[in-house]
Amino acid sequence: MQTDIHYGIRLGLLTALLIGAPCAFSQTPQAPAAQASTAELQKQTQNPVSSLISVPIQNNSNFNIGPFDRTQDVLNIQPVIPVQVTTTWNLITRIIQPIVWQPYTNEPTGGEYGLGDMNPTFFLSPAKPGKVIWGVGPAFLIPTATNSILGQGKFGIGPSIVVLVQPGKWTLGVLANNIWSVAGDSSRPDVNQFLLQYFVNYNLQEGWFLTIQPIITANWEVSNPNRWTVPFGGGVGRIMKLGAQPVNISAQFYGNPVRPAGTSPWGMRLQFALLFPKGKK
Repeated sequence: MQTDIHYGIRLGLLTALLIGAPCAFSQTPQAPAAQASTAELQKQTQNPVSSLISVPIQNNSNFNIGPFDRTQDVLNIQPVIPVQVTTTWNLITRIIQPIVWQPYTNEPTGGEYGLGDMNPTFFLSPAKPGKVIWGVGPAFLIPTATNSILGQGKFGIGPSIVVLVQPGKWTLGVLANNIWSVAGDSSRPDVNQFLLQYFVNYNLQEGWFLTIQPIITANWEVSNPNRWTVPFGGGVGRIMKLGAQPVNISAQFYGNPVRPAGTSPWGMRLQFALLFPKGKK
């Protein structure tokens, strides 16, 4: 099947990069500045409100959906652009634009492919944070889906917050938002959805890190047991350079022991992010 070939290619390329690619930050012991740069970049990439410009491309494969064990694929293009608005405050713009393959779950073949709904978030965050790093601002739901089954058909807005600490080699934090629909197609269901992502990262040598980043969601418009999706799992990643370009590459796997009926019991998340550290060209 064509989509299965795509998954194999993506996983194969990511594995080759993670295991086989040379890491330009990984140098001989007489290069402490380069090693310090690696650790600093690890911290910046794991901080959602850092001053680092990045362009993550994240592929989410959700397996075994419906009676025919179909696979949904969501490719998220999600640039992060920080701007210093005053000497004391930064505005961080985080945009998620999904490109979705949505199979017909009650049929063995067929589906729809196109854009999903855009999800921009804006965080106002201190330019010089203390030990506790935080940001707060609005999250939006914009109905950009190119097909009715790829989106919710509603414009929505709600609050979003991120809080984290970075002691030693650790990054520990949580990001949460809740979005309510305020306009859109009156024939479509209202939106009242909650998202919480906690993240635990432990940084290793030569740009490697261990990561746990499950995304917990709740649809308040439906009753239990179909309200919550609660995944468990994690993965591994690496900060490296491809030529002169710093990148962040990771692979994660999650099971969904708590989930709505007919949805995916497990999934795979592959991410490739271009990094643009401040002051670098």
